Amino acid sequence: MDLLRSLPLGLYLEQPQTWLHKLDPRVKFVWLMSFLSSYVVANNYWRIFLVVILIVITIFAQVPLRVWRQQMGWLLILSFLVLLIGSMSPDGLSINYQPRLPANEQILTQPPNAKNNITTTQYSHQKYSYVLFDKSFVRINRRSLSVATSLSTIVFTLIYSTNLFLLTTAPEEITSGMESLMQPLRKFKIPVTEIALTLTLSLRFIPLVLEEIQNLVRSVMTRAINWKKLGLKGGTKVWLIVTERLLENLLLRAEQMANAMMVRGFTSPNEHRVQWQDLKLRKFDWFAIGILIVFWGVRIAFGTEVS
Repeated sequence: MDLLRSLPLGLYLEQPQTWLHKLDPRVKFVWLMSFLSSYVVANNYWRIFLVVILIVITIFAQVPLRVWRQQMGWLLILSFLVLLIGSMSPDGLSINYQPRLPANEQILTQPPNAKNNITTTQYSHQKYSYVLFDKSFVRINRRSLSVATSLSTIVFTLIYSTNLFLLTTAPEEITSGMESLMQPLRKFKIPVTEIALTLTLSLRFIPLVLEEIQNLVRSVMTRAINWKKLGLKGGTKVWLIVTERLLENLLLRAEQMANAMMVRGFTSPNEHRVQWQDLKLRKFDWFAIGILIVFWGVRIAFGTEVS
């Protein structure tokens, strides 16, 4: 087991370099925020459209199959299960469903006059039903299907859009882009550089956490513990000891990192700034911004949910 390589989410793809890698991190961050916010007060057609867009972007970015199959496969299965379970769940309205049209069709087929004949003929051709499927213990109605579709697409959009951003953006690019976007906050005396440094250290600390978890799990597996003999109480005690050891190791790593910064004379982020890259908007970045404007135009025109 290697958590650093088998973890399906949150990994950065160094090679090959796709066109998503070459986009400015600020543009990608704005696109990410657009995906995360555009489904608010949106209809289900737009939410399904977001899922399709993410899949199309992944394919046209030429992300290796081994990567996006691992990244997207389990997430699609999870979203499908959410859709399946949610659509079969009760809608919570607690009402008895009745058909809109009478059971006796002769009432409609034999109207008293011609005017009513035209009206009832129009109604008879409308086959509306609130309950879409009702067999055995499975009942799917329009509201439960709508809620399930909304929930499953939101789960996919939230997780995969963030994961695609992390997949194609290095941690240093993320922090430098966010620091650039937060520059107006300096007028309110908000420590923008300190926040960016904290974010950089947090992203760099994640692999250390995974490494410590991996080492402790391997140490438990190599001892061939008889979990059945220990029972629930004994097994819980063992994992509490492992968790305590994990926290001690993480605090030790954090102290070592702090000592390394102090030895190198680090006193303030403003005095020891490291410019990771020169952020400049290129032609392709401006093209992506133009598409983003069209994206929001379509969202406002067609994606707003009508109450």
